[in-house]
Amino acid sequence: MLVSRIKASDGDRSPWGDFWFEPTASGTLSGMRVSPDTAMQLSAVYRAVGLVSGHMGMLPISFYRKGTRKRVKHPLLRILNVRPNRYQNAFEWREMVQGHLELRGNAYNEIISNLRGEITELMPLHPDKVTVEQKTNGDYHYRVTDPDGMQRIVQRGSMWHLRGLSSNGITGISVVQCARESFGSALAAQNYGARFFANDAKPSGGWISYPGGQFKDKEARQNFREAVQDAQSAANRGKLMLLDRGMQYHEVGINNSDAQFLESRKFSISDIARWFGIPPHKIGDLDKATFSNIEQQALEYMQDALMPRGARWEFSIEAELLFDDEDIDVEFEYKELLRGDSAARRAYYHGGILDGWLTRNEARLDEGREPLPGLDEPLRPLNMVEESQAEDEELDPETTEPKTTEDKEPKEPKEPGEAAKRLQALLHGSANRLARRFVKSGVSDADIPVISSALAISEDKAATFCAICAGTNLVDDEQTLTEMLIRLGEHK
Repeated sequence: MLVSRIKASDGDRSPWGDFWFEPTASGTLSGMRVSPDTAMQLSAVYRAVGLVSGHMGMLPISFYRKGTRKRVKHPLLRILNVRPNRYQNAFEWREMVQGHLELRGNAYNEIISNLRGEITELMPLHPDKVTVEQKTNGDYHYRVTDPDGMQRIVQRGSMWHLRGLSSNGITGISVVQCARESFGSALAAQNYGARFFANDAKPSGGWISYPGGQFKDKEARQNFREAVQDAQSAANRGKLMLLDRGMQYHEVGINNSDAQFLESRKFSISDIARWFGIPPHKIGDLDKATFSNIEQQALEYMQDALMPRGARWEFSIEAELLFDDEDIDVEFEYKELLRGDSAARRAYYHGGILDGWLTRNEARLDEGREPLPGLDEPLRPLNMVEESQAEDEELDPETTEPKTTEDKEPKEPKEPGEAAKRLQALLHGSANRLARRFVKSGVSDADIPVISSALAISEDKAATFCAICAGTNLVDDEQTLTEMLIRLGEHK
């Protein structure tokens, strides 16, 4: 086999060495063994996995009625957002599950239910301890190895399986296995750097010239080599070397930049970022990040890295943990990631409130503040009044501003009788608007001041009108209501 011809590591392979007791991993041409655990020794891999897993762990999950924005209260939300099992909180659990997905391409959670069939716990299982076994009929189950070494079978209905990119639809593809050569090269460069500096940043090796002749036998040569090594290693490192018989020490020179050591280390960071699908600046590679494009790269991280991972969770929860007839949309709340950017939050709330799709109390709740009275209605973008007041405002079509008292009652009418005609037109307009409002929302005692002000009548007459409407079905006839209001305004 190819692997048998690859030097896996520099470990001690003697019967008493550690090589045979270490976990197996895939061999690479660089001589390094790569596994999800050894890959985490690379700072770029650790940062990439920790960054994505941490963000997926901090985002709250919400349930909405399908096709609407009405939130749904569901027992599963407490499991996903508060306490998934008896051992972990929600952040630790989701961070761990996402880490399994990033490194191994699969994440397994055993579903624990009560006698009523309700999910009470989601118990994570290590992917290395789970094997998917396919049956002859095409179905499959899971073979789980418990910590005591005993194996058991878990059916599909009792396992929540989150899978990454898959080629067979059953198991996900491990990123580490696909990238083992790339990760192996990075590990080899990292180990080389450690050995280089352990040798006082000098190339290991050299040769000694012996002009006086040669050693009498192989044993004498070996004894001399061991003596020189003992004199220059351990506590004797850096001490002056003394040679006799005309011997001279020649150090093997090598330029570290010729081996492109630093360039290979730098390339490995961007290469690892490419494997995990995140911008390089998120794991410390700022070579191509500037003040002009760093914000755009942060947006790309949201769109290209976090949102596809969140969608994988959302669709899986809907398909595997919810019943088909519940009609629930599962969503991650990505707005939590804006909390650290005060300018972005301010622009978000300002635009939402002024455009009328966000109320002021909703913005206060998002910022962790108590709601205030009178801030629950959205603002009307045209003139920034509340919708309940907008119906009583008459706007000038040319200026889109509310008409003033001077517009309604000119001080000097041009012709005799023009003021009376204008007042009659205003009365008809007010009666028509009130009738439309009452047909839409009904008549109540709260409308008495509105009727009194609009028709310039006493509140007693307005109360009598409301009492008449309350005992009949007049509120269904807009024309009749309009005529009644006109007569009420004319006979003050």
